[in-house]
Amino acid sequence: MNKHKLASLIFFMAVFFGTVACKDQLDVGNPNEPTVEQNVTTQSGLVSLAQGGVYINGFYNGDGWLGNSYFSLPWGYNELLADNLGADASNNQITTVGVPDYMIFDDGTKVTNPSPSIGILRTYNSRPATGAGNNPTYYQWLNMYALNNSCNVVLSQLDNITFTGDATTKANTFKAWCYWWKGYAYASIGSMYYSGLIIEDVSGTNSVSNSNYVLHDVIIEKSNEYFKLAATTLDGISTISDYNEVLGQLIPEFCQVGNGGVLSPEMWKRSINTMLARNILVNKLSPFVNGNPNATITKSSTTTMTASDWNEVLTYATNGIKEGDYVFTGRSASANGFFTASGGTAASLTAGVNTTSTFKISERFIQNFKPGDKRFTNNFVQTTTYKNNYSFTTRHSLVDGGNGEAGVYMYGSKTVGEYEVFIGGSYEENALMLAEANIRLGNINEGLEYIDDVRDYMGAGVAPVAGTGLSLTGALTELVKERRVALIFRGLSFFDNRRWGWIYDISNGGGSYGNTVATAGGAIFTNTTINYNFLDYWDVPADESVLNPSTSEVPTKNPNF
Repeated sequence: MNKHKLASLIFFMAVFFGTVACKDQLDVGNPNEPTVEQNVTTQSGLVSLAQGGVYINGFYNGDGWLGNSYFSLPWGYNELLADNLGADASNNQITTVGVPDYMIFDDGTKVTNPSPSIGILRTYNSRPATGAGNNPTYYQWLNMYALNNSCNVVLSQLDNITFTGDATTKANTFKAWCYWWKGYAYASIGSMYYSGLIIEDVSGTNSVSNSNYVLHDVIIEKSNEYFKLAATTLDGISTISDYNEVLGQLIPEFCQVGNGGVLSPEMWKRSINTMLARNILVNKLSPFVNGNPNATITKSSTTTMTASDWNEVLTYATNGIKEGDYVFTGRSASANGFFTASGGTAASLTAGVNTTSTFKISERFIQNFKPGDKRFTNNFVQTTTYKNNYSFTTRHSLVDGGNGEAGVYMYGSKTVGEYEVFIGGSYEENALMLAEANIRLGNINEGLEYIDDVRDYMGAGVAPVAGTGLSLTGALTELVKERRVALIFRGLSFFDNRRWGWIYDISNGGGSYGNTVATAGGAIFTNTTINYNFLDYWDVPADESVLNPSTSEVPTKNPNF
């Protein structure tokens, strides 16, 4: 290759690991050893390569500009764009990227943003801005292509390893690991960027040309292909003890607590079904604007959900994550982890007093709690007000570690090992997909039962909504409130606001209505109209598109905005 290609070369940041796998930490060895082939000759060496390729390359390296992981920076942008969080720091444009174009307060006052989000994203999508830590589009692309390429390398080394025990089972476990994370990486790219690259070997030049960009829906198809391949590979597992041995080494021991653990093949396949359902749901429109279940968005980079789509989501989610299943999670560690307790997640950067925390809990997030919800009383206080002259004034702070109410969900902590990141799907997400699909297909009461189940599971302590005779609009209102409350800090919130139509310009049928806004002057409005007008799918980062220009007819800049 005679051109720098970000998506294919970033793998080499941290792939050379030691030859003895250690379950209680990430086992990083000598990074100066010259080749993968010389270092990876045993099962333990392959475990270190496969573990580090996921947790270090995929979720840690390159994210030191704000916090220190994929879960603090790219997921932070997701929450900012969903208006769950606000910010005032200049780092990485976090104070500007999530600011709507304008707001109209209850009294008719209109406040306009002088620097709209789309212009900010495109102004700072440049190589110099990346070098200065000011290009928001860069980080998710960096992480996910590093993750994808790491898996390509592991797959390329499998034939060089002599396994003890059931060699087929062990090889299939490694394959399922790589296929799962490749599916995850492509899902992340396809859900966020207008176009992307399909890279299927270590050099990035095989299969689809390294500069042959394809549309986001093609990337999602590739994600689905790998998730399904992971599932069929798991069907080839015949010796559970050897499977457990390998997977137990691949997942760090400090992540094998709470909802994290060594997934059985059946649990893993249910996680795959949840991700397949998610890929459909978050990449199509299901407009619910201003209480209208039949709203129409006239300018979008995707299409609207059909009854067939909802039935497909229902089928996958019915066979998705169940309560009690182990899933893929992350935890901070006192040493040798892949993010820190204080700065490694958007949740930890929000925890604490709002006048000093990096992120501030938005009034638009808080308005989704129902009266008496214990998740609110366990996690939020109104002891201080952070004042911002545009949209991020807030009366609420996220309590670090919660207030200690037994059996009630805790939203964020800066204590080592306390906060659990759901890297993939979760029981709550899967149940709420079942809820939404059922509601949209006319099974309203059944859908409401799933909402009640999630609220009970998280210790909300609110009255059930099933059996109360809610209309379609009423049921979707409950669904929207619960998804926003239950799934914050899980990398999904922006995608929800996008598919519900809220991020689109009001002139195109979008916008968000009935919002609570606190002003720096002390006024509280509860029926504010917000025109976000955000990019629905981001442009490819300039570090890729400039150095690796497209040789296909697919643009790297979203042409719909």
